[in-house]
Amino acid sequence: MDTIGLYRTTVGKKAVMAVTGAGLLLYVVVHMLGNLTVFSGADAIDGYGRRLREIGLVWPTRIALLACVALHFLAAYQLTAKARRAKGRYEHRRRVQGGYAARTMRWGGVIIALFVVYHLLDLTAGWLNPNGVPGEIHANVVADFQHWYVVLAYTVAVLALGFHIRHGVWSATQTLGVTTSRVIGLGVAVVICAGFLSVPFAVFTGWVS
Repeated sequence: MDTIGLYRTTVGKKAVMAVTGAGLLLYVVVHMLGNLTVFSGADAIDGYGRRLREIGLVWPTRIALLACVALHFLAAYQLTAKARRAKGRYEHRRRVQGGYAARTMRWGGVIIALFVVYHLLDLTAGWLNPNGVPGEIHANVVADFQHWYVVLAYTVAVLALGFHIRHGVWSATQTLGVTTSRVIGLGVAVVICAGFLSVPFAVFTGWVS
């Protein structure tokens, strides 16, 4: 199979976006489940983070994520550039029909990317965290989400992620030849948003402290 030749096609680029998107979605789900251990107390979430480091999953996961993000972004950029160069009598109609989804995915991706940088500097490196002690995940999370502006920024990023997932799940399944309803993408997005947002709001309201 001519892998490079396939990638040069629109179908190939969409397939790369679908597969890398699925990998990123899997990570998001696992990350959300890990975050929810905060409701079991400091020992639970701190122990979860410690176990990940002990079994050596942290850096392989980061490398895989970086590769997925790079391929996902590259394919998205090339597809957008190709669409802009497209000529034809149906160009205006196609742009109207797909404009909202395309803009949502594009700006959502930018918001998510900016938030990931902040998130890494905050809860991974600890440089922007009010507590910032390595390994003290629970204390770092509580120190963060006591501030309304951090909760607001986190909420905006998670909602952007939700919109991205809502459209991405449906688009990816269509690309991979699986017929699904848009409701499935919406359901996945709602569950993930609820899971992620439960933590900052639990801290902000004093449920988790």
